[in-house]
Amino acid sequence: MNYLKTVDNEFYRQRLSGPLIIITVSFIILISRLFYLQIIEGHKYFIMSENNCIRLQVLTAPRGLIFDRNNKLLVDNRPSFDVSVVPKDALPFNYVLSKTANFLNMDQKELIRKVRSAKGIGIYKPMMIKKDVGRKSLASIEVNKYDLPGVIIDVNPKRHYLQKSAVHLIGYLGEINSKQLKMNKYKEYKRGDFIGKCGVEKIYESAMRGKRGGRQVEVNVTGQVLRVIDTVKPQPGNNIFLTIDIDLQKFAQDLIKDNNGAIIAMNPQNGYILCLVSSPLFDQEIFLGGMSQEQWNSLVNDKNKPLQNRAIQGRYPPGSVYKIVTAMAGLEEDIFDCNEKLDCPGFYRFGNRIFKCWKRQGHGSMNIIDALAQSCDVYFYQLGQKLGVDRIAHYSKKCGFGSLTGIELDHEEQGLIPTSEWKKNAKNEPWYKGETLSIAIGQGYNEVTPLQVANLISAIGNGGILYKPQILKSIKTVEGWLVKDNKPVIIGRLPANNKTMRLIRTGLWNAVNKPGGTAYWTARSKKYDIAGKTGTAQVVGMKKQQKDGKSLKRFEDHAWFAAFAPFDYPEIAVVVLVENGGHGSSTAAPIAKKIIKEYLGNKK
Repeated sequence: MNYLKTVDNEFYRQRLSGPLIIITVSFIILISRLFYLQIIEGHKYFIMSENNCIRLQVLTAPRGLIFDRNNKLLVDNRPSFDVSVVPKDALPFNYVLSKTANFLNMDQKELIRKVRSAKGIGIYKPMMIKKDVGRKSLASIEVNKYDLPGVIIDVNPKRHYLQKSAVHLIGYLGEINSKQLKMNKYKEYKRGDFIGKCGVEKIYESAMRGKRGGRQVEVNVTGQVLRVIDTVKPQPGNNIFLTIDIDLQKFAQDLIKDNNGAIIAMNPQNGYILCLVSSPLFDQEIFLGGMSQEQWNSLVNDKNKPLQNRAIQGRYPPGSVYKIVTAMAGLEEDIFDCNEKLDCPGFYRFGNRIFKCWKRQGHGSMNIIDALAQSCDVYFYQLGQKLGVDRIAHYSKKCGFGSLTGIELDHEEQGLIPTSEWKKNAKNEPWYKGETLSIAIGQGYNEVTPLQVANLISAIGNGGILYKPQILKSIKTVEGWLVKDNKPVIIGRLPANNKTMRLIRTGLWNAVNKPGGTAYWTARSKKYDIAGKTGTAQVVGMKKQQKDGKSLKRFEDHAWFAAFAPFDYPEIAVVVLVENGGHGSSTAAPIAKKIIKEYLGNKK
């Protein structure tokens, strides 16, 4: 028995000796190799690991382009050479940043402080120090790049605004701020990104932005790229096609010249905006390069308010253009028969006050069509007295005044349509009947925007349909695939029957085409059948309009003209407002006439 156990042990000992020898030899080789790599060659490989590492670089996506309705390019992208620094690689730190600051004409101490303060964000992440550097600075950095470890030059797309006449419509880009970075809709953005701040650039930010890409690279100790390991290409943003005609936009801008005001042209058959001008203009480019506090203060404190989009944000008394609403209310409420005539001696006595007509000698006897054509104040004083402020307000609101039109642009104002209840709440005073006379002719507390007037005159032209004003025609990918095709949107109808509409349209046609009409000498065209309404809105009382015998520009009346053409089937509606421009017939009407002729002439 013992003999058998001895034989078995010997057998297993012989079987295990082979694997044990192999394992032992393997460990000896492994330990020897580790000793060689870590002890003998350790310093060498430590230096190599320090000198080379893998990093991710962001590739900015080209922003979508903006075109007009005829596919003319309005906003493009151009290459921008941007300088960044990786704090980890910029060694010696002060030397590298001081030298870089000299090449970029920047303050050395300020640049060092700025980069030091950003180290906590990530010492391996590139920090933007200057965008869109000039060729001279670029050449200096390239020549001295071996003395500037950690300094990187990237080529990124930068916005290029080709058309300066549509700045309020198109808007501009600005750097994203800390507050916006915390918002959920900007969760994919990072510090230093530019986003739309107003206008089309802001409204369609998500459509135009695109999706950033990246690449994995191997860099050495100075941050220089040794090789590209992998690349994910950025996805360009979608292109935006607007409803505006840029040639008409430029034409209108040239007509308003240096005056403050607004011009809007739209298609009455669908609500598409053909041009939207606000004057004065401002330079979009200054927002892209990083605006100084001095530049910002200059814009904000400018008495002409260039940043305000007067077409949708300006609140003005509508003047005699508002008589369209008063006439509509009177006809619908059967206050006067359409053929009933009232006498205008040049004034109207109400209580112990005298309300004057703009025509001192008076208009004589006239019906409602004549009153619209010749803009008789006395006729509308009496009509307004019969209606009362609340009934006028009801029709005014149904015409779209006192509420937002719904246009895609930000910060649209809704204006003000007063009622007796409004005055009680806002002024803690009752409504006086004499105030209604001023309201009836578009003065008093009335405030409207040029866009609201444009929507009204468009609806008068097309037979009563209120369309939502739209600036977007379509959105397409860079390959041309349709993403969105905008359709007309009906938001309401004028509170008028066919007979009322016919009478009002006749009054507006007579205003332009019959002798005695307020726009007969300034808006009548032999080629195009134009109908419209003039308006002269008083800014201050007559006593304040004169000082030392001279009229002050800021006290002069606002000039209005609202028109559509051709009369039978309108293709364009135009509203012109010139701040402190005087009379609507002499200042605003000729501008509108030229815009209509330009547009219809080009179409044919």
